[in-house]
Amino acid sequence: MIIRTATAILLLAVPAAAQTRPSSTAMTCQQTARLVRANGALVLGTGGQTYDRFVRDRSFCAVTEIARRAFRPTRDNPTCLIGYTCYEPGADDWPGEGF
Repeated sequence: MIIRTATAILLLAVPAAAQTRPSSTAMTCQQTARLVRANGALVLGTGGQTYDRFVRDRSFCAVTEIARRAFRPTRDNPTCLIGYTCYEPGADDWPGEGF
Protein backbone atom coordinates (compact mmCIF):
# COMPACT_ATOMS: atom_id res chain seq x y z
CA MET A 1 0.00 0.00 0.00
CA ILE A 2 2.83 2.41 0.84
CA ILE A 3 4.58 1.77 -2.48
CA ARG A 4 1.35 2.30 -4.40
CA THR A 5 0.71 5.62 -2.62
CA ALA A 6 4.28 6.80 -3.20
CA THR A 7 4.05 5.89 -6.88
CA ALA A 8 0.76 7.79 -7.27
CA ILE A 9 2.26 10.88 -5.62
CA LEU A 10 5.33 10.67 -7.86
CA LEU A 11 3.22 10.37 -11.01
CA LEU A 12 1.17 13.41 -10.00
CA ALA A 13 4.32 15.47 -9.47
CA VAL A 14 5.94 14.63 -12.85
CA PRO A 15 3.66 16.81 -15.05
CA ALA A 16 4.25 19.81 -12.78
CA ALA A 17 8.01 19.34 -13.00
CA ALA A 18 7.85 19.16 -16.79
CA GLN A 19 6.13 22.51 -17.19
CA THR A 20 8.26 25.34 -18.56
CA ARG A 21 7.91 29.06 -18.01
CA PRO A 22 7.22 31.33 -20.98
CA SER A 23 10.30 32.99 -22.44
CA SER A 24 10.49 36.60 -23.57
CA THR A 25 13.03 35.63 -26.24
CA ALA A 26 10.48 33.34 -27.93
CA MET A 27 7.82 36.09 -28.22
CA THR A 28 7.65 39.52 -29.83
CA CYS A 29 7.87 42.64 -27.69
CA GLN A 30 4.15 43.26 -28.01
CA GLN A 31 3.23 39.65 -27.13
CA THR A 32 5.47 39.68 -24.04
CA ALA A 33 4.17 43.03 -22.75
CA ARG A 34 0.58 41.89 -23.39
CA LEU A 35 1.20 38.66 -21.43
CA VAL A 36 2.52 40.62 -18.42
CA ARG A 37 -0.43 43.05 -18.54
CA ALA A 38 -2.98 40.21 -18.86
CA ASN A 39 -1.56 38.21 -15.93
CA GLY A 40 -0.68 41.08 -13.64
CA ALA A 41 2.40 39.24 -12.38
CA LEU A 42 4.30 36.25 -13.71
CA VAL A 43 7.73 34.67 -13.98
CA LEU A 44 9.29 34.83 -17.45
CA GLY A 45 12.45 33.31 -18.82
CA THR A 46 14.66 36.02 -20.31
CA GLY A 47 17.22 33.92 -22.17
CA GLY A 48 19.26 30.87 -21.25
CA GLN A 49 18.76 29.93 -17.61
CA THR A 50 17.78 33.44 -16.48
CA TYR A 51 14.33 34.42 -15.33
CA ASP A 52 12.60 37.08 -13.26
CA ARG A 53 9.18 38.05 -11.94
CA PHE A 54 7.51 40.82 -13.91
CA VAL A 55 4.47 42.84 -12.89
CA ARG A 56 1.92 45.07 -14.62
CA ASP A 57 2.17 47.80 -11.96
CA ARG A 58 3.20 48.48 -8.36
CA SER A 59 -0.01 46.97 -6.97
CA PHE A 60 1.58 43.54 -7.57
CA CYS A 61 4.60 44.40 -5.40
CA ALA A 62 4.92 44.02 -1.63
CA VAL A 63 3.99 47.07 0.44
CA THR A 64 7.64 47.98 1.01
CA GLU A 65 8.70 47.50 -2.63
CA ILE A 66 8.94 49.87 -5.59
CA ALA A 67 8.26 48.96 -9.23
CA ARG A 68 11.05 49.67 -11.69
CA ARG A 69 10.72 49.55 -15.49
CA ALA A 70 11.95 46.24 -16.90
CA PHE A 71 13.62 46.15 -20.30
CA ARG A 72 14.35 42.61 -21.50
CA PRO A 73 15.22 40.97 -24.83
CA THR A 74 12.38 39.64 -26.99
CA ARG A 75 12.39 37.95 -30.37
CA ASP A 76 12.18 41.29 -32.20
CA ASN A 77 13.64 43.82 -29.75
CA PRO A 78 16.79 43.52 -27.58
CA THR A 79 15.53 46.17 -25.11
CA CYS A 80 11.75 45.79 -24.91
CA LEU A 81 9.81 47.43 -22.06
CA ILE A 82 7.78 44.40 -20.95
CA GLY A 83 6.56 45.68 -17.59
CA TYR A 84 8.08 46.25 -14.18
CA THR A 85 10.10 44.39 -11.54
CA CYS A 86 9.65 44.87 -7.80
CA TYR A 87 12.54 45.65 -5.50
CA GLU A 88 13.25 46.97 -2.03
CA PRO A 89 14.47 50.57 -2.33
CA GLY A 90 17.74 51.56 -0.73
CA ALA A 91 18.90 54.82 0.83
CA ASP A 92 20.21 56.00 -2.57
CA ASP A 93 16.90 55.51 -4.39
CA TRP A 94 14.70 58.46 -5.24
CA PRO A 95 11.74 58.91 -7.59
CA GLY A 96 13.03 59.83 -11.00
CA GLU A 97 15.36 57.77 -13.11
CA GLY A 98 14.12 54.24 -13.89
CA PHE A 99 10.59 54.65 -12.51
